[in-house]
Amino acid sequence: MAAVIPAVSKLSSRIIRVLGCNPGCMTLQGTNTYLVGTGKRRILIDTGDTDVPQYINHLSSVFKHEGIDLAHILISHWHHDHIGGLNDVLELEEWTKHSQIWKFPRSEDEPSNVNIEELKDGQEFSVEGATLKVHHTPGHTTDHVVFHLLEENAVFSGDCVLGEGTAVFEDLHDYMVSLQDISNLNPDVVYPGHGNVIQNPVEKLQFYIKHRMQREQQILDVLSNNRKSSFGENDLVKMIYTDINEKLIKAAENNVSHHLKKLEKEAKVVNDNNLWQYNSTMKSI
Repeated sequence: MAAVIPAVSKLSSRIIRVLGCNPGCMTLQGTNTYLVGTGKRRILIDTGDTDVPQYINHLSSVFKHEGIDLAHILISHWHHDHIGGLNDVLELEEWTKHSQIWKFPRSEDEPSNVNIEELKDGQEFSVEGATLKVHHTPGHTTDHVVFHLLEENAVFSGDCVLGEGTAVFEDLHDYMVSLQDISNLNPDVVYPGHGNVIQNPVEKLQFYIKHRMQREQQILDVLSNNRKSSFGENDLVKMIYTDINEKLIKAAENNVSHHLKKLEKEAKVVNDNNLWQYNSTMKSI
């Protein structure tokens, strides 16, 4: 059982975690948001979900107790549990009226009544005691980024790497590349968007990469062993995910779908009206 995450935790001399208070099957104990820096002006990473008064109360209490305000608000990606609380945070005007808001752009972004600046890969943000470098890590979403805290060789991983379980993704190929890119940073610690702090990040990242490769092989094994049959994503989930929580079945089907699309690009499987078969013309896999 995962250790309980307190509403507010001081993780290091320059990091305070404020839990988003939005628990769920996809958000675990809730979305982790992070205040970074040691001086009066600090950086907030992610803003939790919309209309969660408990989170806003905890955040404002930290502002008061620490005597700080926000220089920057950095958003890891567009999902509502990471950006949904932005307007609620901005209503704390005493501490946010001089904040700049940043997010990596995506083609589907909708117009906002808030001025959001465009993050760029390799961009750096500095406040007293902390320097954050942006790394574009698409896969979970096209606009996903992680933030490398140079002073601690730590990575704020958003939803690319979680404190428990594995992540969902939009594009498997890009996701695998991003996992390797984060691993190449060789971080000493990872602060995830959900779940507890990851103290063995390189081992965890390699597990993620190996896990995805194992899932791919499981799909290929099912199709290869049943070459005269066709399967939908839901059929494959029932055969491969033998102990899955019913609430996660849809997410598992999406993951399998992404694996199949990757395999189709590699000509290892064929698709006929959303039913999948092993490509028997392949000489080997």
